[in-house]
Amino acid sequence: MEAERELLFKHQMSKKSSFRLKIKKLEPVRDRYMFTDNRHPEKGIMSTVLGVLSVTALSLSVYFSYVNGGQAIMRYAAAAFVAAIFSCIGLVLGIRSRFEKDIFKLFPNLGIALNLIAFLFVVFILVLGLG
Repeated sequence: MEAERELLFKHQMSKKSSFRLKIKKLEPVRDRYMFTDNRHPEKGIMSTVLGVLSVTALSLSVYFSYVNGGQAIMRYAAAAFVAAIFSCIGLVLGIRSRFEKDIFKLFPNLGIALNLIAFLFVVFILVLGLG
């Protein structure tokens, strides 16, 4: 009976010691950060800038036309035309930068969204003008 108790005690001790060996030591703080080679693509940043310019120019041209009683001056039409061109270029740049490898996708996605909004806004204005 005592032999069985000793075996049981040794078995329990071996479980405890194996449990103690599995405890992780505290790792240094620098191991918590994951460094990466990803970068923000220049085309994506340019796409976002063109998208912001396009949306701003279109919004201001529509607002100033509204303030002017619905009469669009040639300046506002030229600004909207340039914004449409910027929107198309920005959309192409955003899509091309989205296919690059090892990048952060914030600026390409933001550029695509802004330029798509501006492009659809131009199409909406043209459809309203035809009707």
